[in-house]
Amino acid sequence: MAPHTNPIVITEFDRQRLTRLLEALRERPGPESPNLEALEIELERADVVNPHEIPPDVITMNSRAQLVDLDTKEELCVTVVFPGAAEVNSGRISVLAPMGLALLGCREAEEVEWPTPSRTRRLRIDRVVYQPEASGRFDL
Repeated sequence: MAPHTNPIVITEFDRQRLTRLLEALRERPGPESPNLEALEIELERADVVNPHEIPPDVITMNSRAQLVDLDTKEELCVTVVFPGAAEVNSGRISVLAPMGLALLGCREAEEVEWPTPSRTRRLRIDRVVYQPEASGRFDL
């Protein structure tokens, strides 16, 4: 996956949990292993803020966003979650999946892309429908 070109923003709490996830997955390699380095790079370059100060238009962990595929014009709504909570058919996308990595820390109106076997997938973030921090939830 190509790294973001725009700066991303994440909360201190998300960075701590994602760092612990990286450490745990390095000890027991699995299907997510190829994307661990990409997540580590994103965490290193991210602007990290207090959860109370994260702008409400940023996709944080457990945020739900309305997206538009820029090539097909398909609209979709996804939630970026930890790997154990992922259910693609329900729109719950793992942060370690290419789409989850592309969305984490991005804002409304930004465009993200990543390669797939058949094409480069390009999405625009139309709206952050739900962000835990904006709803006063700092434990998700």
